Amino acid sequence: MSDEPSAESEDRIHPGGRIVVGLDGSAQSLSALRRGARMAERLGCNLVGVTVWEYPPSWPGYVMGGWDPERDAHTIAEEASHEVFGATLPPWYTTVVRSGSAARQLIAEAEDAEMLIVGSRGLGGFTGLLLGSVSRSVVEHADCPVLVIHGS
Repeated sequence: MSDEPSAESEDRIHPGGRIVVGLDGSAQSLSALRRGARMAERLGCNLVGVTVWEYPPSWPGYVMGGWDPERDAHTIAEEASHEVFGATLPPWYTTVVRSGSAARQLIAEAEDAEMLIVGSRGLGGFTGLLLGSVSRSVVEHADCPVLVIHGS
């Protein structure tokens, strides 16, 4: 027998590993968080909810009526957590808020993760698309398996 891990064991989700979920406040991201929570609990994994913010590409650099996208991202993460878990968050769940490109930040956060879970479409984009730009990008570029949640 070889000490090398078999291909079958490499395809398994490992207890103690991380499952990463993209959160943007959409119904599909809440569904992704619910699915991730069920999987993490059953598989003995840690769950990380990731919310990403960035200024719009055409943002001129001045404050618009007190709008703070970073604060909004923290609010989205907190509301999603309480929506799915209630007032008491499980010890195996954490949230992360990052700035930058949503796809790039999710891919980076999912490095060495067991799985990345995202909604098929977030709050932007066009109705009727099968995948949004973020879900399409993470499916194409993430190093771990990606689960895309369709519908709400």
